[in-house]
Order: sequence, then C-alpha cells, then structure tokens
Amino acid sequence: MSEQVYKHIEITGTSSTTIEDAVNNALARAGKTVREMRWFEITEVRGAVNEDHASQWQVTIKIGFKLED
Repeated sequence: MSEQVYKHIEITGTSSTTIEDAVNNALARAGKTVREMRWFEITEVRGAVNEDHASQWQVTIKIGFKLED
C-alpha cells in the first residue's frame, strides 16, 4: 500500500445569498478541472455591503486533492 500525497489550491467563491453557497460555488467550479478533491478549509470570509446589508459573500478556501499515481 502506497502513501498518499496531496496538493492544495486556494480559490474564492462568491454568492449573493449565503456563505455556504459561496463555498459550494467554489467547489463546483473547481470540480470541473480538479479531480480527487478530498477536503476544504475556509481561510477568509468577507462580503460586500449595499444599502446597509450584506449584498454578496466572498469565501476564500483551500481545497486539498490527492495527486494521482
């Protein structure tokens, strides 16, 4: 049995509704080109303000994926 090796990338997802949607939007987009995704870590959360309320969420995440043999 071989030991696994992982790499990570950092991307930012956005949503006009929730933080969770921003994370899922980032994961869905990454999933189009990145295989073997295994974990994510939220590293930053921020948002835009419009007329005294949050109008957009921006979530930066690190995504870990297994390197293929």
